[in-house]
Parts: sequence; structure tokens; C-alpha cells
Amino acid sequence: MTAVTVRVPAKVNVQLSVGGRRPDGFHDLATVFLAVGLYDQVTATPADGLRITAAGRDVAGIPLDATNLAARAAVALAKRYGVEPDVHLHIDKDIPVAGGMAGGSADAAGALVACDALWGLGAPRNELIALCAELGSDVPFSLVGGAALGTGRGEILTPLEVGGEFHWVFAVAEGGLSTPDVYRECDRLRRAGGGSDLAANLPAPAADPALVAALREGSAVALRAALSNDLQAASVGLRPALAGTLAAGLGAGALAALVSGSGPTCAFLLPSAAGAAALAATFPPGSAHPAVSPAPGATLL
Repeated sequence: MTAVTVRVPAKVNVQLSVGGRRPDGFHDLATVFLAVGLYDQVTATPADGLRITAAGRDVAGIPLDATNLAARAAVALAKRYGVEPDVHLHIDKDIPVAGGMAGGSADAAGALVACDALWGLGAPRNELIALCAELGSDVPFSLVGGAALGTGRGEILTPLEVGGEFHWVFAVAEGGLSTPDVYRECDRLRRAGGGSDLAANLPAPAADPALVAALREGSAVALRAALSNDLQAASVGLRPALAGTLAAGLGAGALAALVSGSGPTCAFLLPSAAGAAALAATFPPGSAHPAVSPAPGATLL
């Protein structure tokens, strides 16, 4: 092959329950991922070495060297199969950078699938998913797509049934938020509230049966009542302007509003595609994007 292009979706966490801080510094999660129709595309072509380029939204905010998660994915796959990571990876960005929608994780999953096809490796799907888990907590879901419960650090996936389409608007904030900073602020808020931030002192997080049922029914009204994000207070604390964005979306007709993952992108649930288009139009041009879920995972084009 001379070129392989893979499309990969963004995600929204419709539930993000965060356990206490473990001795290794991570937190156990019970998070329900929903893939949404905002996509990056990763194109792999033969090269004399490893090269990364990018175009599109916020590309100034991503590294174009070996630290890029897509580059690390290519190196990991090459090492597993004993080949040289000679590939040019070009990333067309539409997923917000550092926006809580797993754009970097999506690019890593896309790079794995693209390089596997380009190099003719035929890696089994379960092996690709295992490589994804080594790269990051959100990377396996970027490969799988659809809807899934993530446990552990979010990398252990159980597929979930979705009975219909859900309509969203994603409002993109200026600048990103560091995921480790948001988790540290979550821990600090727990201590400041007189509680503990340690896993040994907090209940293990679990999936919300009402949310799982809402997805299965395809009911936006039921989903509205079940949405949750344990990191939202920390994200808003670090970026107070998010409170105004969430309120503006609700005032303009959204059924529900929440911070997407660790933020700072805000997600608004709407009853219809028309409602999503109308809400997006109330934000400054280019700052809000309608999308439908669920969406497929990493897909060869």
C-alpha cells in the first residue's frame, strides 16, 4: 500500500465516576464512554523514518515529534512485530486538542490501525486493543467506538447497547486543561471538603444502572437525568468561565450540560438534530459543533 487513512472519533463521558487516589497515583474509574461524530483522520504513508505532520484545528497545540501519542503508537507496533517504524503519519485534526474528548488517544488508535494495514501485519484486534491500553487509558475506546463502560483506569471495556441516536453540541474553550492537573484538583477538593482522596477510604466507583438503561432505551430525557462527571467541579474550579458556558447552553435550550471528561470542552445534550444546530448557532462562529452519537471506532477509509 502507498497510503492508508483511518478515521477516529471523539468521545464524551456521559458518566465519569472517579474513585480515590491509588498508591500508584492513578484513580479507579467507572466511566461510560460514548463515541461522537467529530473525527480526526490519520494517514500513514511509507517514509525513510518516523515523521509526524498535522493540519486543522489547534494543531499548534500538539507535538510533532516522538512524544506525539500517534508516533508512540507506531513505534510500539513496530517494536512488537520487529519492523522499523518508517512511516509518515499525517493527522487531520477536528477533535479539540486538550479538550477532554480524547483527541490524542484517537490519533494513537488511528495510527495503530493505519500502520498495521500499511505494513501488512494483520495484528489481531485483541492485540491492538492491548497495545492501546499500554499507550493510555482512553486509547482502547478510541479503537472500539460505540458505547462502553470503562473500568480500571478506563482501559477495561465492556460494550453497552444504545437504542437510538443522541444529539450533542460541543462548545470548545480557548486553551486546554491538563488532565493530571484536573485530577489533582479533584483530590484537593475532596480533602478541602473534609473527606479523603485515598482509594482505601472511598467506595469503588460503579456504573449507574439508570444511565445504562437510558442508553439502551435511546431516551435523551432519561439520559439527561443520569449524566454525571466527578471531575466537573475541579475543571470549573480551574477554569471558572466554564460555569457561564454551561449556563448559557442550558438557557439556550439544551436538555443537559456537562464538562466533557477533564474539560474544558462543554457538552450539551439536545432532543434533535435541529435543536443541536440551533444551539450551536448561538455560540461564536467556529466555537460550537453539533455531533451525533454513537459513532463507530477507528475505521479504514
